[in-house]
Amino acid sequence: MDEKYRAGFVAASFPREPEGSAPYFRREFTVDRRPERALLHVTALGIVEPYLNGTRVGDEVLSPGWTSYRHRLPVSAHDVTGLIEPGANALGAIVGEGWAAGRIGFESLMRSGENADRFHYTDRPALFLQLELDYGDRTETIGTDGSFTCAPGAVVGHSLYDGETHDARLEPHGWCTAGFDDSRWSPADPFDWDPAALFPRAAEPIRRVEELAPVAVTTSPSGRTIVDFGQNISGRVRLTTTGRAGQTVTIRHAEILTDGELNVRSLRRAAAVDRYVLRGGGTETWEPRFTFHGFRYAEIDGPFDEVSAVVVHSDMRRTGWFDCSDPLVDRLHANTVWSMRGNFVGLPTDCPQRDERMGWTGDINAFGPTAAFLYDVRGVLDSWLADLAAEQRELGYVPFVVPDALHNPCEPTALWADVAVSLPWTLYREYGDTGILRRAYPSMTRFVRDVEARLDADGLWSGGFQFGDWLDPDAPADNAAAAKTDRYLVAGAYLARTTREMAETARILGEDADAVHFAALADRVREAFRREYATPGGRLAGETVTAYALAIAFGLLDPGQERKAGDRLAALVTDAGYRISTGFAGTPHVLPALTRTGHLEEAYRMLLQTGAPSLLHPVTMGATTVWERWDALLPDGTVHPAEMTSFNHYALGASVHWLHTTVGGLTPIEPGYRRMRIAPLPGIGLTHAALRHLTVHGEAAVSWRVAGGRMTVEVTVPPGTEAEVALPLHPDMLETVVPPGSHAWTYDLPEGYDPLRRHTLTTPIRTLMSDAEVWAAVERVFAEHLPHLPVAHAAKASPDTSLRTVLDRFPDRPDALESAFAAALATGDRSRK
Repeated sequence: MDEKYRAGFVAASFPREPEGSAPYFRREFTVDRRPERALLHVTALGIVEPYLNGTRVGDEVLSPGWTSYRHRLPVSAHDVTGLIEPGANALGAIVGEGWAAGRIGFESLMRSGENADRFHYTDRPALFLQLELDYGDRTETIGTDGSFTCAPGAVVGHSLYDGETHDARLEPHGWCTAGFDDSRWSPADPFDWDPAALFPRAAEPIRRVEELAPVAVTTSPSGRTIVDFGQNISGRVRLTTTGRAGQTVTIRHAEILTDGELNVRSLRRAAAVDRYVLRGGGTETWEPRFTFHGFRYAEIDGPFDEVSAVVVHSDMRRTGWFDCSDPLVDRLHANTVWSMRGNFVGLPTDCPQRDERMGWTGDINAFGPTAAFLYDVRGVLDSWLADLAAEQRELGYVPFVVPDALHNPCEPTALWADVAVSLPWTLYREYGDTGILRRAYPSMTRFVRDVEARLDADGLWSGGFQFGDWLDPDAPADNAAAAKTDRYLVAGAYLARTTREMAETARILGEDADAVHFAALADRVREAFRREYATPGGRLAGETVTAYALAIAFGLLDPGQERKAGDRLAALVTDAGYRISTGFAGTPHVLPALTRTGHLEEAYRMLLQTGAPSLLHPVTMGATTVWERWDALLPDGTVHPAEMTSFNHYALGASVHWLHTTVGGLTPIEPGYRRMRIAPLPGIGLTHAALRHLTVHGEAAVSWRVAGGRMTVEVTVPPGTEAEVALPLHPDMLETVVPPGSHAWTYDLPEGYDPLRRHTLTTPIRTLMSDAEVWAAVERVFAEHLPHLPVAHAAKASPDTSLRTVLDRFPDRPDALESAFAAALATGDRSRK
């Protein structure tokens, strides 16, 4: 505990039922003169909204957010000097149930009992206020204690999942100003909470970040008013209304529409309904304050004059941007940014809409490098890692979700629990701050030593529960862990990565004995993986894309093995029609593995594939965020039948990091980008890409453009750094080291280079078949010019068979056949359209 926190907690003394009215607290005090400085420290078990002399204090919302409250409860400080008046003053707050007392998770689905998924931390909301009045010659402190009074008010429902109900007729007007008659209010009850949990807030608070106007207001087939805000967000609706006293405006939320009506299936058991009961007598504006929802659409029942959607999330600084010549790829990147925004509401969550919204460890572990590029996440993730370490110390293991709202004993798991190691390592690589590693070191070593003790005699992580390649698109709808790839292969691969990161961390921190030990462990785990899962020729057990991607991306193979594994990976990707066949564990690493082994064309074809499941398929279906499943919305427009189907999950958006490191071409050589490498790799379908990243040293920028047979590359190197630049497609394969500043190169491209030609006559037919639009055009050419050659025959062709092969087999072909095939191939060139 910070010793400056001397106030206590108070809770409502009036009878309160679960999901009942939020308590209002107040206390008056008198000062003889305005202090030189007044500082208000605020936190709560629940969600707190503080007031001083009738004015809302600060701009934080959903404060204090969700942390591991028993170990760490952040306290916000607000300068309120300008709000203090000589004479009588009034201090007040409203406290909603929030995460501390409200319904969180899905415990009631797993165990019986009333309120099984409520009261994880407390049986009622509790308030902490400490007002410090500095007069120069003395300091006075006013803190929450039995002198505060409390009463119910207008907030009669305040559930994060189910929504807020505000009855404006019940608002005790003037309650937070001096002179209010609180004679009917009750003294607040002292509430016991360990003050050692209190600490000053360091992470960025949750704020109202943006306000969106509707893009359409329509009437559904059933006659309901539907407002479309054009973007799936985390937040709430703000409306202005006029009506009679007692009239109710009801707002229901959903991510998608089906046949013009709200489809609430992705909400599961979260009602996500807000209600406002008018006080009457004039224009009224209302926005919920003790809840948030994940939604794009709102169904509004009742009168309203104006409406907007308020975007709510942790107020982090944006640090990464990317754009290119393909609008679908740009939308994929934008969707990933929006999903991150929607899932950084105080902590990294899985989704913002349904009865979950928890800090799943696997999601942020997969997404960590992408998150650190897009936003400055040091505040939010450093706090979250502190929560993880605190709960790990108490529980003896890393829980599946942090804070632990599931309360089920957990075994260490690859990609999930090893976030204790890989996320600090990711943040160190991004920011170059060894303090991140030092703070996390006890947690990192505790995890690795735990898993080390569980290895079998062969050095394999071969037992216990594993999520594996979670949400493999071929897994059964009711069993997301039943992936094609052996879950222990996944565990072994991730452990090889984790132990290497652990050894390097120990070396950096000067923990020499640990460095030697963990390096030996990393070698042992890598060799065990190769013996068990890889042949000398580079084949991987199970022959899955995930197996090859992990082995390659994590450097688990010898050079000869890796080269052959890369060829096999490219063949598997091609055979799958460049569609996705991987889940959480494999997806982030497929494009990097293809690129690392010289299969850039296959990586670009996978990027640009639009058929289901693929990176761009959700974009073609109108997605504005990343989906939990690649086929959350099926091609016919129906929702995937699985219960677990969210339309705002950032984990699978981890693939866009390849856009940053390969298409944009920016990677750190040294942690923190003191030295960086700029090596963009243009490929089929793109003529331009641009990237900007605010490093800890300043802005780094890369852009390249193909036009008129020439390549132009421009880079910006921030102060105090240097960059190795490898110019793409340069005739001399030029690489150079450049100092801070702006640099540009223009040069001729290789003769015949045309990035817009995604397909040529020599493209294998099985590749053409992966492009539905192109293949349909090719089929029409076969039907018109070669009706005697069944397309099915071509479809069974050997891997290298192309349209050129077909043309060469028919020397007496019609003259127009080659031109017809060329025209069909041009059908899929989106960049020309």
